[in-house]
Amino acid sequence: MKRQIFTEDHDAFRETVRTFLAKEVTPHYDKWEKDGIVSRDAWRAAGRQGLLGLAVPEEHGGGGTTDFRYSAVLAEEFTRAGTPGFAIGLHNDIIGPYLTSLATEEQKRRWLPGFCTGETITAIAMTEPGAGSDLQGIRTAAEDRGDHWVLNGSKTFISNGILADLVIVVAKTTPEGGAHGLSLLVVERGMAGFERGRNLDKIGQKSQDTAELFFNDVRVPKENLLGELNGAFVHLMTNLAQERMAIAIAGIAAAEHLLEITTGYVKEREAFGRPLAKLQHIRFEIAEMATECAVTRTFLDRCIADHSDGTLDAVHASMAKWWATELQKRVADRCLQLHGGYGYMAEFPVARAFIDGRIQTIYGGTTEIMKEIIGRSLLG
Repeated sequence: MKRQIFTEDHDAFRETVRTFLAKEVTPHYDKWEKDGIVSRDAWRAAGRQGLLGLAVPEEHGGGGTTDFRYSAVLAEEFTRAGTPGFAIGLHNDIIGPYLTSLATEEQKRRWLPGFCTGETITAIAMTEPGAGSDLQGIRTAAEDRGDHWVLNGSKTFISNGILADLVIVVAKTTPEGGAHGLSLLVVERGMAGFERGRNLDKIGQKSQDTAELFFNDVRVPKENLLGELNGAFVHLMTNLAQERMAIAIAGIAAAEHLLEITTGYVKEREAFGRPLAKLQHIRFEIAEMATECAVTRTFLDRCIADHSDGTLDAVHASMAKWWATELQKRVADRCLQLHGGYGYMAEFPVARAFIDGRIQTIYGGTTEIMKEIIGRSLLG
């Protein structure tokens, strides 16, 4: 089924991304996986290629486009290349909107040029050891000291945590305010009292540095308040739809790519004197996955188009996120099974995809949270 949402400009951009991946990412990815971190040189290369800050206004060094389809192309191609550890989507699609929509003009002049060149790598710090999806459980707090805040607390599971030069921290600024007493404070590399813990040892996406962050009496200038005081809850909810769409796009792209790899494998691999593809059970497995991917792709493309037009709501973004990522998980498991023992070998793409993709149903809001959002919209 031919996709209808992309133009020739998007197709040309896709070729640019593929060339970048072949030159700057794929040859180095195994080393990054062993090192547990992506090279800063790769981030700067992405900036030179114009892959960072697609939605940032041109006067601040960005691409100046609000067309989310370009971000969709990036997500699809990085997924197909098997390089999810290079968190370009986190930088562009999750953190970028906070800076472009909430930052003052002075803040934009300070932060956005480096954001677009790759000199300033970003992270957002919300999750804590005792608080994940529950914002009311956040304990990191900032005390008002007149011309600055004093920030204390800790965060965990922070993507880009080691590399980040700029971290958007969700902190209590009104202790009795609950989820509505939270603000976004921007902590920058080098601020006294800002410390990074260990680079966490994950089962997958090992090149994606994921860290513990600690804030011990960090003096944060009042000029680093992002958005409204005590407005973090609304700001976070506003940007979650795009975050979940980015994850969903990676999910369906991964499922489609795994299906493509496995279809080729079962045509060549023989058992009992004939190709696996000649066995009815194998054909049925492939047929089921192909149908599930086709139906999901149709829905996702509609969501991408709606989001590009500014009409996608949180409920449909949640549907996209939970369905596409759960499909990715099922397809990865079934494709690994069809590869037999080879599917368990680390050098096979299906093995890496099986491990790397497992986080997809967890971060950005778990499948259970997605279902709760959808259920509340229907049942109150």
